[in-house]
Amino acid sequence: MWEAIKRWFDPAEARAVGETPDYRFSLANERTFLAWLRTSLALVGGGLAAAQFLPQLPMSHLREVIAVALLLLGGAVAIRAVDHWARTERAIRLGQELPVSRFPAVLALAVGGGAVLLVIAVLARAIGGR
Repeated sequence: MWEAIKRWFDPAEARAVGETPDYRFSLANERTFLAWLRTSLALVGGGLAAAQFLPQLPMSHLREVIAVALLLLGGAVAIRAVDHWARTERAIRLGQELPVSRFPAVLALAVGGGAVLLVIAVLARAIGGR
């Protein structure tokens, strides 16, 4: 595990393997990394917004659960982004196939499931308020 973390932060470690790739591939990898970071920031921002601006929901502590879930998911996305960037950069330098990841599908299912739960909570509040 320490070796993987070292690859995240040590530019010399990334350059120590394989050959220097066409810069366009490295820049594309970096753009993908930055897109994942934007997603992470959006999730963290959503978590903070949920904690501050959502009214009390019908279920006890549901607002806090939503906020914490979004914050944790945002952190997980950021960590996954840097790991995927490092593994992809290494594969590019070694001329190997790019690493496959199920994380985008898992993230999509988590966000979709969370949205469904929020719709249920909003409808429960609307029905209960009448």
